[in-house]
Amino acid sequence: MKIVLVSRIDDADALRYTGDLARDLEALGHDVAFEEGTARHLGKEGVPFEEITGDLVVVVGGDGSVLLTVHQMRKQVPVLGVNWGEVGFLADLEPDEARAFFAANKTTFPVERRLRVSLSVDGRWLGDALNEAVIVTDRPAKMLRFGVYVDGTPAERFRADGLLISTPTGSTAYAMSAGGPIVDPLIEGFLLVPLAPYMLSSRPHIISTGRNLEITLETEKPAHLVIDGQSTFELEREATITVKKADEPALFVSTGKPFFEKVNHKLRNL
Repeated sequence: MKIVLVSRIDDADALRYTGDLARDLEALGHDVAFEEGTARHLGKEGVPFEEITGDLVVVVGGDGSVLLTVHQMRKQVPVLGVNWGEVGFLADLEPDEARAFFAANKTTFPVERRLRVSLSVDGRWLGDALNEAVIVTDRPAKMLRFGVYVDGTPAERFRADGLLISTPTGSTAYAMSAGGPIVDPLIEGFLLVPLAPYMLSSRPHIISTGRNLEITLETEKPAHLVIDGQSTFELEREATITVKKADEPALFVSTGKPFFEKVNHKLRNL
């Protein structure tokens, strides 16, 4: 099995662990490579994110490291996260569990397909989000005006500090802290969560990916769209955001841990 390792590069212990894990994987007969930035800090040759291929990518880090990896890969490869962060909803394994997992799964492992959201503004594709895209003003305490259209029908108009367009996978991230529901990650739907809406009647929506979803923005203030915390785009004062199911989902290795058991465990330990 060809495995590429990605590590947090701002943590010496994470890098040391990644090097040790590479030796364990090689001892099990796997072909191991390192992502370019990780390799540089370990004094080895590496492969850029955009050129990663193979059977598996192991990310030693927090959710931000996993999001960066998925965001940068040109072709999606199954990802397994080893939690080296505070919460790690996208990382199924703790550091002391990884070696036993690979010893028990030497040749195959189950893979889950996770919905990503494809975002275009006025016909221009901006990118795909695994967790969420957020539309916010760059001036604190200034509100934006949004319109939500489903299959061409106006569904809601509201003013708010911003709007989250989340996937079910991202429901345990920013969307949860903004008052959105926790959603089974295998559900295929878009989660819209207003940020501090002016009217209490403006509530989160879950909309099927089979619908045509458009969001209009009308504002006199500068606004930005941020995808997974990785890419930021400036929006015009009047813009139409088209939300679709991305052609290529993210792929995650399933370790057999039930989703809601994992959520309960992680939320108890926050």
